[in-house]
Amino acid sequence: MIDDDGYRPNVGIVICNRQGQVMWARRFGQHSWQFPQGGINPGESAEQAMYRELFEEVGLSRKDVRILASTRNWLRYKLPKTFGALGHKAGMYRPETKMVSFAVNERRRRNQYANQQHAGV
Repeated sequence: MIDDDGYRPNVGIVICNRQGQVMWARRFGQHSWQFPQGGINPGESAEQAMYRELFEEVGLSRKDVRILASTRNWLRYKLPKTFGALGHKAGMYRPETKMVSFAVNERRRRNQYANQQHAGV
């Protein structure tokens, strides 16, 4: 779903624990790392997309986390075509992102997800 200005609504998720450590996920089949993120599907709210992406990308559910904060506004940025699959044929890939911070539910075993491969859904 791309808006009239060519931007795609997207959510980005920062997951941290009480010690202030953040979780980065290795991109499937690549040697790069990033925070979980992804596009918002038609008819889906930003919050619904956030929980869906959280599960698809790292296997965490709503009960595993609590929301700490969210950006007040959408963040717009452009990625050049040189980013390969990220670059759309029409030119620039333009995400419009809502960033959300989560705290991991500390009742979970601390390293439960540390070495777990999660291929998504």
